[in-house]
Amino acid sequence: MIEVCVAGAAGRMGRAVVGAVSREEDMRVAMSVDPVLEGEPDSYPDLMSAIAAGTPDVMVDFTVPDSVFANAITALGAGVHVVIGTTGLSDEQVAEIRALAEGGPANALIAPNFAVGAVLMMRFAAEASRHMPKAEIIELHHDRKLDAPSGTALRTAALMEGEPAIHSVRLPGLVAHQEVILGGTDETLTIRHDSLSRESFMPGVVLAVRAVEQRPGLTLGLEPVLFGDL
Repeated sequence: MIEVCVAGAAGRMGRAVVGAVSREEDMRVAMSVDPVLEGEPDSYPDLMSAIAAGTPDVMVDFTVPDSVFANAITALGAGVHVVIGTTGLSDEQVAEIRALAEGGPANALIAPNFAVGAVLMMRFAAEASRHMPKAEIIELHHDRKLDAPSGTALRTAALMEGEPAIHSVRLPGLVAHQEVILGGTDETLTIRHDSLSRESFMPGVVLAVRAVEQRPGLTLGLEPVLFGDL
């Protein structure tokens, strides 16, 4: 049984993660971390107090950019594997997480997007960019998303040839959407992915929770878990 700690458990993504983990037979939510939940059973206001009460196998973090780095450092230092879906980490912070994961007993997996379709979109866009000379990325998210461009858009651009421009849209009514438009001689190619609810991310989160223990050091993106060749 995989014992899971969910950081940001009262948030929209956190609640979805709690539900997804609870439905799996080989894992359970051992503790929830969120100041909103303080006083509820197996809930703690911060990660340090949660780990002081017991050591889970994996921490899943869907908090905010101001909290995720400290949570990752705390968990890795305690020997807890981490799965991070919160975006906004700096390159320097990722490098420090990598150093801790490579030098200690716990591993880390950071993914900007856990939707399997979004990972496929990124892979297709990377391949298409080798054959079409120009591309631009349009990412659209709900108006409460704190970072722009999104982590998914930045990851997509990093995988592609050239330097595609990124355009960010923040509007109420959206969840998470991205188009990659590529142009060639008298033709265009559009690759689009739409997450219609936060449940679209849950199969990937569950997959990452199962996989992180077997992937030494730091894994960036869900692609290595899905394809095993990146």
